[in-house]
Amino acid sequence: MNSDAGFEKLRRLIGAVVGPVLAVLVWVMPIDGLAGDSHRLLAVMSLVATWWITEPVPIPVTSLLGPTLCVLLGIAPMKDAFSNFANPMIFLFMGGFLLAKGMMVNGLDKRIAYGILSMKWVGDSPRRIFLAIGLACILCSGWISNTATAAMMFPIALGLLEAIREMMAANGKIIDLSSYKYATGLMLMTAYACSIGGVMTPIGTPPNIIMLGFLDQLAPQAPTVSFFQWMIWGTVAMVLYFIVAYIVLSRMFPADVKHIEGAQKFISDYVASLGKWTRAQKNTLIAFFVAVFLWVAPSILSVFYGPHSAVMTFYDAHFPESIAAMVGGLLLFFLPVNLKTGEMTMKWKDGIEGIEWGTLLLFGGGLSMGALMYTTGLSDWIGHGLKEVMGGQPSEWVFVAVFCVATLVLSEFTSHTASVNLIGAIGITTAVSMGFSPIPVAVGIALASSLGFMMPVSTPPNAIVYASGYVPITKMIKTGFIIDFVGILLITLPVVILLVKLVMGL
Repeated sequence: MNSDAGFEKLRRLIGAVVGPVLAVLVWVMPIDGLAGDSHRLLAVMSLVATWWITEPVPIPVTSLLGPTLCVLLGIAPMKDAFSNFANPMIFLFMGGFLLAKGMMVNGLDKRIAYGILSMKWVGDSPRRIFLAIGLACILCSGWISNTATAAMMFPIALGLLEAIREMMAANGKIIDLSSYKYATGLMLMTAYACSIGGVMTPIGTPPNIIMLGFLDQLAPQAPTVSFFQWMIWGTVAMVLYFIVAYIVLSRMFPADVKHIEGAQKFISDYVASLGKWTRAQKNTLIAFFVAVFLWVAPSILSVFYGPHSAVMTFYDAHFPESIAAMVGGLLLFFLPVNLKTGEMTMKWKDGIEGIEWGTLLLFGGGLSMGALMYTTGLSDWIGHGLKEVMGGQPSEWVFVAVFCVATLVLSEFTSHTASVNLIGAIGITTAVSMGFSPIPVAVGIALASSLGFMMPVSTPPNAIVYASGYVPITKMIKTGFIIDFVGILLITLPVVILLVKLVMGL
């Protein structure tokens, strides 16, 4: 724990010094092929990229600093530098945050999670409980943040481990959970499944929506990726990643008992404490299904009426995905719980606190810097440089693989949102300059960023379970490396990218 905190402090200190020094050096150094705004923007990007990676200040602050410096240094006018903070994708995220907060405030997330754990097939089998914990995590984190899901499932996993400890003690066997294999496996399953579930939908994790925003901004000529299309390959990726994680973890951290006495009672007691479905929970479920229906409706309508029909034109104009998310989120403030008292499904205070403003600022800042790289020509310069490094014109598979691996490595040591903000714009613009479709590399970058399983700093779920004291850092690194390796080489590249090209007709 202390060594991890020391690493974080050193990382921030180095970044605080290196960022400005690097920016000044880039500013004063003549660079072939760069001049004027593109050269000055590279200096700003040097600072922003370094601070995104090392986090001497909060990442959202850095995301605001980049566009601000661009205005101060005359790289772009105010309107251009900050216009992307009102990008429609931000409102897709905002609506998703409102729905997620409604589920959490009204206890719908816990009801779903415990509903899975209380199914008859789970029983008191350690292997099935292991599987059920993972399923609950991936299904919840597909719609609410992986951090919130991990925070919810963490105490459940701890309670089940305590039931094991008490059962062992009753049988005369004292165990130390900090060195108990099954405890390590259950903690890692909780963390990894929360990250894996996020790949299922565009709103499941910030990197997904960031890459969709980059596609819309930097490659407008590319086909639009719909919510339903993302769910096709996102669901396949989620299932395959989860199967790999389950096999690896269950083999490396098996339980030494066949039954966990007290586990069923622990779960059933909690389910009983939830009581009957409340009006607020039912309303939240209605709002959620309304949003999902509006998200998938275009794919259904296009089958019956054709993608270029008048019906589709009307629907796309009036119910874009961002509006669908806002309709679902805003319904929570209109669906009544008690008409006499004027109580609605969600209070304004809860809704405001549910919006992750820092993530929205990060997203807006990333889009702004990406757009300026495109308009100033900096992205073309970077793309030509990468093309030369790769030996001219590489195959599309090699190209996508390079960016997936780069994203994964960077995501192990810093926030996956910062990694995607840094690499995403470069990947898309380079793909366009090389004549490739930007969609496969965009999806590959998003998926690879969710496979940061080796380090506690990689994702919040990793940090949460590491804090339990039941996960030795060496075990996290070893299991994370195996799942990362298999996930990139055997799933992301050959399976998911092929599916992306098939679905998008590339």
